[in-house]
Amino acid sequence: MSTTSQKHRDFVGEPMGDKPVTALSGIGDTLGRKLEEQGFDKSVSVCFQASVVLGQFLLLKKDTDMFSDWLKDASGANSRQADSCAQCLREWCDAFL
Repeated sequence: MSTTSQKHRDFVGEPMGDKPVTALSGIGDTLGRKLEEQGFDKSVSVCFQASVVLGQFLLLKKDTDMFSDWLKDASGANSRQADSCAQCLREWCDAFL
């Protein structure tokens, strides 16, 4: 049985709002910076938003495997980080969409 982190539970437990990408389970400061630096979203001036990553997850039709592969390519995330983020977004979608 898989356990989730407090960060995961906090993210899934409330609406998205303006949460930074680093609020996502599996995404820390380093991966958040890599996503921002690679130019994935230049329109956000303050910080890279979790909603932008959610948008990518939705574009990939909530396919956790495809999303994990994308996140690994886009940010250099390892499999554990990418899978954690994908599961977090999947559960958030189940709760709020």
